[in-house]
Amino acid sequence: MGLLPIALLIPILMIAGCNRGHSADVVATVNGHAIMRADMDRMYQAQLAQAQNQQPSPEEADSLRLSAVRELINEEILDQRAAKMNLTATPEEVDAKLASMKAPYSEEQFVDQLKANHTTLDDLKHDLRRSLTTNKLLSKEIYSKVTVSDADITSYYNQHKSEFDLVETKYRIARIIVTSVPSPQPGNLQGSKATTDAEAKKKIQALKNRLDSGEDFGAIAANFSEDPNTSSSGGDMGFVPESQLKSDPMIGAALLKLKPGHMSDIFPVLDPQSKKPVGYSIYKLLETESAGQRQITDPVVQQQIRQLLHDGRSQLVQNAYFEMLRDQAKVENFLAEEIFKNDAK
Repeated sequence: MGLLPIALLIPILMIAGCNRGHSADVVATVNGHAIMRADMDRMYQAQLAQAQNQQPSPEEADSLRLSAVRELINEEILDQRAAKMNLTATPEEVDAKLASMKAPYSEEQFVDQLKANHTTLDDLKHDLRRSLTTNKLLSKEIYSKVTVSDADITSYYNQHKSEFDLVETKYRIARIIVTSVPSPQPGNLQGSKATTDAEAKKKIQALKNRLDSGEDFGAIAANFSEDPNTSSSGGDMGFVPESQLKSDPMIGAALLKLKPGHMSDIFPVLDPQSKKPVGYSIYKLLETESAGQRQITDPVVQQQIRQLLHDGRSQLVQNAYFEMLRDQAKVENFLAEEIFKNDAK
């Protein structure tokens, strides 16, 4: 077969150049770097798992996938910026973080956790690398550069003085709960769950014995408490107003008598509807905040304001930083083009 004449070859090349094809395995590119459909699907499945198996409509599914691709694009932009600044997390840093995550579990329990989260060890290490890389980048580019002066703190206090006038005393409380109520996600590090009242009673007494022998309340709560809302924070419920405590005569009266650092006895956990016992709890008073005006000289007040101002400024600068990097990047979102082409008819 002979060569095509130049006059015929040029139009063919022009047509080929105008057809910006891409592999079906690629859903987007950032500065020419491909974002794979497999990564989008993994993030999409994780989002579905959080929705507790509620099947989305086709439109909702496309919206979730579009959101996943957008997040992957943002991660890739940050990854490329970090690489230019030699801030990519090292394999040693990833392994150290992974080891700290595995520490509370046996090998079997850790594998079960991966399965429950629909992920693999390689996927987890990939996510850890990106997370550590992003933290290193933002620490250098943003957090280390945002400052809050003493004058800023004084100015904020003077403008918001009423916010530091406590109407009533508040009590910072932590708790451990054990219940026979079925739950697929007990929320604690050990995956520990009582299934009967007898098991719950035996478990809470064993935990109380360990606490009485001097073991750390937060560690016990994180590993064994069956309250998914507080176990991850060592049982910490935050500050509770005195009036709220008094609304429960039995527990409230006992907690109001505690001194900071002291624990309660074992209390029954009542079902809100039937008022029947469904489990058991132990409380610890961590600290109190007395009613009245808190002064600017209070180190706690100063730290609260400093953190508030630093977080607010960091978020503003971070948003601007993301916009700047996005504007500088060449992004092609093939999934967005596909959805637009199919649905905008």
